[in-house]
Amino acid sequence: MLLADDQALVRTGFRMILENAPDMRVVGEASDGAEAARSVRAARPDIVLMDVRMPGVDGVEATRRICADDTEGRTRVLILTTFDLDEYVYAALRAGASGFLLKDTLAPDLLSAIRVVTRGESVVAPSVTRRLLDRYVTAGEGPVVAPTALESLTEREREVLGLIARGLSNAEIAGRLFLSEGTIKTHVSRVLTKLALRDRVQAVVFAYECGLVRAGSGS
Repeated sequence: MLLADDQALVRTGFRMILENAPDMRVVGEASDGAEAARSVRAARPDIVLMDVRMPGVDGVEATRRICADDTEGRTRVLILTTFDLDEYVYAALRAGASGFLLKDTLAPDLLSAIRVVTRGESVVAPSVTRRLLDRYVTAGEGPVVAPTALESLTEREREVLGLIARGLSNAEIAGRLFLSEGTIKTHVSRVLTKLALRDRVQAVVFAYECGLVRAGSGS
């Protein structure tokens, strides 16, 4: 675990929480984004808790550097923000972050979120991610990702991707499509693999940016 925050007191607080957990270990700290990126290359942590608002290189650029260097997807970045819809969070998700946490997250919830991300899942409820995207993806500018990127998906996989972007869990998608939850997990895995996406958060971003789902609408 690497802690990246410009406030030493914040880093100390997180370190105390994490080092009291038997399955977690802090391997380093960074006070800005440039130091965080360098530390990740040296220490290769599984998780980086990354503040977005730091002097010099901020958390968004640091996330971009880390994810660009980490071609194997070993290190996952969790963005730390003071506000539920921090203006930088959407940019960080586009840069490769696996989700975001509020700085006032309770200790048990923080530990649980980190364990979820370590398993390769996202820590942000899809409905929360969608609310963030609805705010920061500007309708009418056209897709950022070419719609042809969807051509690698089957009709069913495209349907599953759309439901992920609308905030449905695997169980809810299974109920909607009258399929088993195991089958839905397989479809989700194939979607992520075909589109070279890290996790569900990135899948939601992709669905919005290719125009499969429009910001501010239910379609």
